[in-house]
Amino acid sequence: MDRFRMIFQYFQSNSESVMNGICGLLALASVKMYTSFDFSCPCLPQYNVAYGLGIMFVPPVILFLCGLILNRQSLVMLEEWRRPAGRRKKDLAVIRYLCSSIMQRAMVAPVVWIVVTLLDGKCLICAFSGSVDPEKFVGLVNVSTAWAQQLLAKVPCKDDELMRNNTSRKAVSRYLRCWSQALGWSILLILIIAAFLARWLRPCFNQAALLQARHWSNYIDIEQKIFEETCCEHSRLFAHKCILHFFESMRQEIKLHSFSLLREGEEAEGEEHLLRGITNQDQVNKLLKTWYYEKPPLDVSQALQRHPLVQERSPLPWADNASTHSKLPRHTKV
Repeated sequence: MDRFRMIFQYFQSNSESVMNGICGLLALASVKMYTSFDFSCPCLPQYNVAYGLGIMFVPPVILFLCGLILNRQSLVMLEEWRRPAGRRKKDLAVIRYLCSSIMQRAMVAPVVWIVVTLLDGKCLICAFSGSVDPEKFVGLVNVSTAWAQQLLAKVPCKDDELMRNNTSRKAVSRYLRCWSQALGWSILLILIIAAFLARWLRPCFNQAALLQARHWSNYIDIEQKIFEETCCEHSRLFAHKCILHFFESMRQEIKLHSFSLLREGEEAEGEEHLLRGITNQDQVNKLLKTWYYEKPPLDVSQALQRHPLVQERSPLPWADNASTHSKLPRHTKV
């Protein structure tokens, strides 16, 4: 179970290559799902449109939501957008950059599904076979309007008794498949041209703003991950201390059962130092609340000046060397 959790956390990392790999896997999964899907048009006038368009657009919505769920940046963007300003101002350029990258990756699999369905043509034939003008086909000219609608609705079902010997079924099917494939290739061509222009026209715009937005978007994600890791480490140490206090009266019995207890002395002092002075529930709740409402400003020099541990830090090593050298006696020339 831990191995699967580690794999899931790895795929939720901020690496662009991993995110692109997930997009590619979703795209391949969409193609595999469509090829293994048993398409069965109901061949009824009142259900053909709903079934055909549903197969074309409902799975892309599901794939789009899956792309948002698997992308860690979507949660990071929402948290950054909804958080109180506090002492750190919000940068709308970073939020727009995150939103753009999230949408681009999440739209890959849905677009692949729609293009594949259009190139195949089954969905569009099922959805719009009843909308074809009967006057364009010889076998449907001398038929009443109601009967023509019934026959057109049966076009996707080649094994139906009404359309088995009808010569117009293949003509209607070829006509709709031609339009479907033309629409699919057109969408694919438009997307390729748009990607080409976005790739080659990017240097014409402000590269400094793009680099800044990319840098701070990565920083927000890394900061959140480090904060969560630090909280987990603090929770583990906090739980360890609470359990040791709870079992203090049962120390001898625990030793008999080969439980390893923390030695008093240097290790206990080390854990106290790792707890960073946060030793009760109220302090933890206050810390988390402060982190949410008043994140520190993005200025390390100010953070170091305000930090209480800065005053207690040891002097720099070269300062000690300089002071010792100044105390050495000077040799006089003879």
